[in-house]
Amino acid sequence: MEGIGEDGLGYRYFTGPKRPGATKGKFYSGVPLERRQEIEAGRAKKYKPIINFYDYSASFGNIRHEGGIDFRGGKKPVKMLKELIKMSTGRDDIVLDFFAGSSSTAHAVMEVNAEDQGNRKFIMVQLPEPVDENSDYYRAGFTTISEMGKERIRRAARKIREETGAEIDYGFRVFKVDTSNMKDVSDSPGAFSQEQLSLFASNIKEDRTSEDLLVQAILACGLELSLPIETRDVDGRKVHFVAENALVACFDEPVTDAVVRAVATVKPSRAVFRDSSFADDADRLNAEEMLKRFSPGTEVNVI
Repeated sequence: MEGIGEDGLGYRYFTGPKRPGATKGKFYSGVPLERRQEIEAGRAKKYKPIINFYDYSASFGNIRHEGGIDFRGGKKPVKMLKELIKMSTGRDDIVLDFFAGSSSTAHAVMEVNAEDQGNRKFIMVQLPEPVDENSDYYRAGFTTISEMGKERIRRAARKIREETGAEIDYGFRVFKVDTSNMKDVSDSPGAFSQEQLSLFASNIKEDRTSEDLLVQAILACGLELSLPIETRDVDGRKVHFVAENALVACFDEPVTDAVVRAVATVKPSRAVFRDSSFADDADRLNAEEMLKRFSPGTEVNVI
């Protein structure tokens, strides 16, 4: 590449023709004083030629076999994606792919992490596009492209672990876009009969799980969805501990004193409960007072 020598230092430079009609310029390989000072001080940057599409022409012929998923439409070579990731990210960055397809990008991120012991995270976004029912993909058990992508990540992770033995994070979580967990109570009270009002004893939709509410709480607290989560059984209730004590939540009914004490023991930054988990306001105030006494730094929220 012009301007870069075999040592990787970019101090060489070219100049154009001096005379009208001349076809050749002159090449200088001297080291300007400023660059010499950088080299002596160890601050000189080294460069390498920029890659191009043709460097990966052979890889495009093999993409249907990458990741253990035979998917020919839209795959990108892992080799090319790895080079882009190395060029544009640090070891702790997040890589986002809005058109994940078979999740080639996630595969590439894991391989780069295995090579440099990085902690890059990936976010793959993919609509659950249905696959053709007459296709080999459908007969293999994949009903949507997103299902294919998830299986690609699992298989790629197993292969990378077996081949490299790298101790990196191979796990991932799957989230789907859905409606709010909360019931729509935007109408005025006069719009409901007495019987209908009884439906709002709880403001949370009946089909929502404890995990659904936990995700809502994590997002509301501004925490990352990738944080470690441990779920423990306390007095017959599920209590979720996010990043040990960044957030502790219990949405089972009713919340007992034993649960509140277990929450207070770890002194969490935030504690979240379900409003209907308390029999009445007195029970809720009692729980808040107990937390205030044993874990005064905890912010308590009720949804």
